[in-house]
Amino acid sequence: MDNIKKIQNKLAKKNISAYIIPTSDDHNSEYISDHFKSRAFLTGFSGSAGTLVLTPQKAYLWTDGRYHIQASKELEGKPIVLMKQGLAGVPTIEEFLKNNLKENDVLAFDGKVMSLAFVQKITKNLPFISIRDDVDFISEVWVDRPALPFSFLYKLEEFYSGKPFHEKLEDIRTIMHNHNLDTYILSSLEDQAWLYNLRANDILHTPVFLAFTIIENEACHLFIHTKKIDKIIEKYLKENNITLHEYDSFYTHLKGLEEKRILLDENKINYSIYTSIAKKNDLCFKQDPTLLMKSIKNKKEIENIIYAHVKDGVAFTKFMYYVKNEIKDSNNLTELSVTNELKKFRQNQESFVDISFETICAYKEHGAMMHYSATPETNYTLAPSDFLLVDSGGHYLDGTTDITRTLALGEITDIQKLHFTTVLKSVIALSQAVFLKGVKGVNLDILARGPIWKLLIDYKCGTGHGVGYLLSVHEAPNGFRWQIVPERNDAATLVPGMITTNEPGIYLENKYGIRIENEMLCVEKGKNEFGEFLGFETITYAPIDLDAVDVSLLTEPEKEWLNQYHKKVYDTINPFLEDHEKEWLKAYTRAI
Repeated sequence: MDNIKKIQNKLAKKNISAYIIPTSDDHNSEYISDHFKSRAFLTGFSGSAGTLVLTPQKAYLWTDGRYHIQASKELEGKPIVLMKQGLAGVPTIEEFLKNNLKENDVLAFDGKVMSLAFVQKITKNLPFISIRDDVDFISEVWVDRPALPFSFLYKLEEFYSGKPFHEKLEDIRTIMHNHNLDTYILSSLEDQAWLYNLRANDILHTPVFLAFTIIENEACHLFIHTKKIDKIIEKYLKENNITLHEYDSFYTHLKGLEEKRILLDENKINYSIYTSIAKKNDLCFKQDPTLLMKSIKNKKEIENIIYAHVKDGVAFTKFMYYVKNEIKDSNNLTELSVTNELKKFRQNQESFVDISFETICAYKEHGAMMHYSATPETNYTLAPSDFLLVDSGGHYLDGTTDITRTLALGEITDIQKLHFTTVLKSVIALSQAVFLKGVKGVNLDILARGPIWKLLIDYKCGTGHGVGYLLSVHEAPNGFRWQIVPERNDAATLVPGMITTNEPGIYLENKYGIRIENEMLCVEKGKNEFGEFLGFETITYAPIDLDAVDVSLLTEPEKEWLNQYHKKVYDTINPFLEDHEKEWLKAYTRAI
């Protein structure tokens, strides 16, 4: 806590009343490289979401329901007030600032890591204060700060991307033309990687590269550390008339823009970009057009993604067989050891690139922490009882996967079976949804949450999120959530070609967690005089643990869905297994 105290002393000396440290980089990324993990450095809270607010006297940390349990444990004994977002009586950051700042007080932050939308939100009702957006105390106290990430770019061939760069660029320019715009500033790392059909490894498990892009009617400018570009990529960029600039020259270039009609997304650009161009240009705020374009997978991408899920299903099925059998005779299994085994099973699959996020392998009460990550200090030894929750995924050249299975390692209680079966009922209900075109995930969330709500239980997160193609495992703008959360941007209309996870759960603090997660492809179901109907195709192929199911709680239609799903799993995965694994899979996908 010495570094927090150092910053608080600086606040007092410079008459700054509040200082905000978000979990972000210059591109408002969800996942960030170590260089930008300032909030984690100061607090010790390791979750991927949270905002620290410092006053000269106190420290406050806001985080959402996914991390309430984890943050409570990691902040225990520290002089940091945990603000559990979403709970009754807990003010939002903007409410807190409004209640605690007075006229002429100074609010400070580093504008490069604060989104424009966030700054607008927190300052909307604070016209009486002063803002300083050029304050970076982190660099002053973080003496051994990791360097900016460096990785070489590689090309995703059209066999995988399904659409060349020049066609994507043409689509963007058509949108710009339709809105009478001549310039588009693109900051999102995933969107740029998608646009260029390029990937890298600047963020752990998210194959992107630090860059900015400025698209004009006749030019496309890429701002990047040019040493990341080898001769092959350099040739590719030249062939596509992409002008290269050094990453550090971006803000200088912005200040030279005058009398432009500029398209930009306030949720995706940082505040410093805005202040660099606001006075001399006409700004048009719209959602990045690449966001929706990227989320609707083309025919080739869908074909590849389904193949990726077959390979990933093979890896997870082999892993499930391994755990179920080893637990009977071994006392050497731990959360970390089985995590490593799962990674090996994925690495054995063709065109594997990386895991798509840090595996959540959580035994017993660890499963109640939605984003738990085992460490040598927390690493539980597994025993032939209770639940093991495994949330994991892989990046392949063919696409990205995200799957959760909760395994009964031995005898479980009737109440555990009730909770597991209820989560299964939730998964089935959403999987079977048929709906009119124009429906959003917020309209369908009740299908998944309803069975769990009937138990007077809730899970403090969304039910599902979009998934990128060899990009971020979390991808806007599609998702399932019971209420709209603007900063999550996952309330878009569902469109054929979108892929969204279906992952309801039950989490009981100090007891256990249960989650079942499949990915679903939005597909057309039919068109008639009543309208155009859509639905989902489940594209995750791995057994749901029948050892944890109370069959008496399932309706006949639910049994039929589960039997048909397991038949699909067996038929899909069976050809890639050894004989003993086939026999095991046959039993674990049996009709009930």
